[in-house]
Amino acid sequence: MAPIDEDNEPLTQDAAPNGTTPRERPPAPGAVAAGGRMPRWLPRAMVLALALIAAFQLGSWAFHQLTGLLINVLIAFFLALAIEPAVSRMAARGMRRGLATFLVFLGLTIAVAGFVTLLGSMLAGQIIKMVEGFPDYLDSLINWINETFHTELRRVDVQEGLLHSDWLRKYAQNSAAGVLDVSAQVLGGLFQLLTVGLFSFYFAADGPRLRRALCSVLPPARQAEVLRAWEIAVDKTGGYLYSRGLMALISGVAHYILLQSLGVPYAPVLGVWVGLVSQFIPTIGTYLAGALPMLIAFTVDPWYAVWVLVFVVVYQQFENYMLQPKLTARTVDIHPAVAFGSVIAGTALLGAVGALIAIPAVATLQAFLGAYVKRYAVTDDPRVHGHRGRSPGGPGLLARMRRPRAGQPEPEESS
Repeated sequence: MAPIDEDNEPLTQDAAPNGTTPRERPPAPGAVAAGGRMPRWLPRAMVLALALIAAFQLGSWAFHQLTGLLINVLIAFFLALAIEPAVSRMAARGMRRGLATFLVFLGLTIAVAGFVTLLGSMLAGQIIKMVEGFPDYLDSLINWINETFHTELRRVDVQEGLLHSDWLRKYAQNSAAGVLDVSAQVLGGLFQLLTVGLFSFYFAADGPRLRRALCSVLPPARQAEVLRAWEIAVDKTGGYLYSRGLMALISGVAHYILLQSLGVPYAPVLGVWVGLVSQFIPTIGTYLAGALPMLIAFTVDPWYAVWVLVFVVVYQQFENYMLQPKLTARTVDIHPAVAFGSVIAGTALLGAVGALIAIPAVATLQAFLGAYVKRYAVTDDPRVHGHRGRSPGGPGLLARMRRPRAGQPEPEESS
């Protein structure tokens, strides 16, 4: 029989006999201790969570602050990959790698400086010519307006109105205030160019040392993969630049022939301008490059500008559907649709820089992953070649529609 207390209530198992104090049960894991005390692990967890949040915020702030530097390093890396074949070829003949890199950069600098000098002199001459001929253009425009709309405009009145207009005064004030902004942007661009040049020089000159330093922290199997990816990146970047350079040459010669036949001045420089800008500025490069020849052709004859526009549009279609797929398939080996999508994605991520390096980066990634994708032999099925066959469930829809219904005689075949 169970023991009872003095109130005739049965004693529980927690009640201790002889009036002793019952033993307390240990608190369950995760429960707040008696007296409102928190568990010992909770302060440490809170400190760890706050430390992780602070580290994330600090890393995010540092990444946003260093975004410009990281983009410059990325550009320098791809530039070093582009000149790697030339530097390695010169180093293989006994020349020091640093000297070979310096000679390659010197040649590129001379070529770019010469092109910019010729283009600047051409633009300066054309601007002077347009300024000198502005009164004649204005007279012809005023005469056409007077004859068409039966007005009595004079050039003196138009010039006086322009000189004393509020629009010209505000434009002059804004231009004077924006001189400092333009100067700051020019200095920033020169600093970025110097940064890219220094990093690309070190990447190209110390390429073997950089590869050894990278491989020294990896196991042998990973070292082989890294070196293979590096070689693929060099080949694809060089192939991309080779194909772009060849298309720039073809485009420049074609536009030079057109401009020379029309009698447009500075045809050789304009041909080089169109070839370089149209190929190394993706998507809109052709139309952006064609704007300058159109402007200069307009100074000769307005109809010449129309002919240049028609030629630019037609040549763009020829290049997109005939020339570029063949050259890209032989050098970069990437589908035109993939190339176009990669350019759009690169532009969305990194702007103009992403558009420039998107195609060689995607080609490198595609070639590297191709070695790890298992492929199978394709079955000899007509549907693979785009031919639709009879469905396995029975005859096609047209055959079922042509069947006679129940109770109707079948049509007799003509003899």
